[in-house]
Parts: sequence; C-alpha cells; structure tokens
Amino acid sequence: MDALLLGSSTGGLSLFISGKSSWRSKDLKAVHFPNVAKRQNQKQRVKGSAIRVQVPTNKSYNLIGNFYTQRIQHCARGILETSTVFQKSNTKFLVNATSGHPLESEPKAYPNTPWNSAKNALDAFYRFSRPHTVIGTVNKPYLPLASGEYSALTGIMIVTSFSIMSFWLGWIIGSWPLFWALFVSFVLGTAYSINLPLLRWKRFALVAAMCILAVRAVIVQLAFYLHIQTHVFSRPAVISKPLIFATAFMSFFSVVIALFKDIPDIEGDKIFGIKSYTVRLGQEKVFWTCISLLEMAYGISILVGATSPYTWSKVITVLGHSVLASILWIRAKSVDLKSKAAITSCYMFIWKLFYAEYFLIPLIR
Repeated sequence: MDALLLGSSTGGLSLFISGKSSWRSKDLKAVHFPNVAKRQNQKQRVKGSAIRVQVPTNKSYNLIGNFYTQRIQHCARGILETSTVFQKSNTKFLVNATSGHPLESEPKAYPNTPWNSAKNALDAFYRFSRPHTVIGTVNKPYLPLASGEYSALTGIMIVTSFSIMSFWLGWIIGSWPLFWALFVSFVLGTAYSINLPLLRWKRFALVAAMCILAVRAVIVQLAFYLHIQTHVFSRPAVISKPLIFATAFMSFFSVVIALFKDIPDIEGDKIFGIKSYTVRLGQEKVFWTCISLLEMAYGISILVGATSPYTWSKVITVLGHSVLASILWIRAKSVDLKSKAAITSCYMFIWKLFYAEYFLIPLIR
C-alpha cells in the first residue's frame, strides 16, 4: 500500500504519495492554491503553497492517484487554516506551562470587558496580598511583582496601606499583647525582606531561620495567648503546659519551614547569591534534616502526651501524633528529590501538618 508523506517548509506545504521505484519524475503533477496566503497570519506571509502528488505511470494506479489527489487537497485546506491558530496559541501555552501558571489566569485570555478587567484586578491583588501565613505558598514567576502586573511603587503602596491598617486595628482594640505582636512581626518581616544595607536577612541562613522562629514559634504563641487571657477573658496571665508545649513544638516546625522553603528554590538562590543551607549542603541533606527534626518533634509530643494525668488526653495526643509522624515518614520516603514539583508538594504538605497541630495543642494536659 502506498504511503503518505507529509512535509512542510518555509515556502509552503507539500504532500507526496510515494509508491514504487518505477515512478518517474515527469509524472509529478502540482495543484496550486492561490487563496492560501490570504488565510495565513499577516506576520507569516506565504508566497505560495502547492500540493504535489506523485502518480505512477501504470494505469492501474491512476484511480488511486486521483482519489489521493482529491483527499489531499481537502486535508491541506484544513491544515493551512488551522496552522495560524496553533502558532498563536503555542507560544502562550509554552510560557504558561513553563511557569506553572494556568492559562485560565492569564489576564489577556479573556475579552477585555469591564467584568473581566475587574476580575483580573482582584486576582492580581489576591496573588500579591495572599494570606501566606494562613495558606503556605512558594514564590512563583507569575506573582504580580515578578510578572510585571504590579510596579514596585504599587507594591510599596499596598504594603504601606496594610501596615497602617494593621497598627490602627491593634491600637483601637486596645490590646497591648496584640499590638506588640504586630509591631515586632512588622520589624522582623521588614528586616527579613527589604533590600537595604544591613537588612534583607533572608540572605543569611541562620538569621533568616531565627526571624521565622521568633515570629511563628514565640511571638504568635505567646502574644496571642496573652491577648486572649488578659484582653478577652480579663484573667491573669498564667504560663500553662499547653503554652510551653506549643512554643517548643512550633520552634521545631519553624526551623523546618525556614530550611525547607529553600529546597525547591536552590537555583534562584544561587543566581541571587543567597547562601541558604540548601545551597551550602545540598537538597538531599537538608531535606532529611527537616524530616528528622519533625520526627523528633513528634517523638517529644508523644512523650508529653503520655505523661498526661487524663486518660482522654493521653490517648488522643499520643495516637494523634503517632499517626501524623507515620504519615510524614511515608510521604517523605516517596518524594523524588530530583523533581522540584515533588519537593514543593511535600513542602505544602508540611504546612498542613503545621496547622493540624493546632487541633492537638489544646488537648495537651
């Protein structure tokens, strides 16, 4: 059976029917499409397109040759008409696939209507001011500042506005623990991120880890506990066992978060000269260090739960931490450390474990 060979070049599109070696070059016939160029994108002008059909001299093949000629002409029209659409969409698809950003969130993917403009503006605002402390994320190139949707000035204005509102909220509530929690978190967060002399502490692995530990393990636990005790319940502040446990446990978690977040970003850290532990020690070593620290935290939690004088507290906390520790170990063993997506997924899973712990902390007695 004769084969169809499809080929293309800058000069046009050609389809050949190859048959027996007895076919001769003088039997080549060409069918031209003068209107094809009009259907092409203006940026890709086609000087001429042709369909060439090689037909054997043997009369027994003429019927097959005529049939192929008609079918090829029909197919060529469809191919040429759809090639422009494919070429337009292909670049956008590759860009979005590389960045990991879904095509649906591309602002220009929708007609420029007032509703879509407002929706895109809200989407960009959410991605810029996303609740990172509630929903853990990793940086992406399609976030507003990195993608260019927001200028640096726009980012500064939004951050400044939120800072003023947060301090104003803490002030009118009248809770000093809450106000100082906001203030210290603001100072440490600024020193951690802002690119000024002696600042941008995220460049230094130890200092960056201490900033995260101070906010998540100490300030959040202590200040919010004092806020509830003194301002909400109007009770004297008493250092309780759950508070001590929460501070110690979250210290482990904060160190892990500080270390783990840099594992998938090793290439970017190298480019910008950030000497993270991942850059210094390697991804695999830091990964298993993080897993070991979390397993140690769960081991201590099991011991603390076992010392509870209440049976219900002992059973729930020991069983709960044992289950979480087992799930973490199974998940860690299945992670492909050569895959950035797999490491990032594990990082997000650790955030889920972080918030799951808040269901067990109140049960410590």
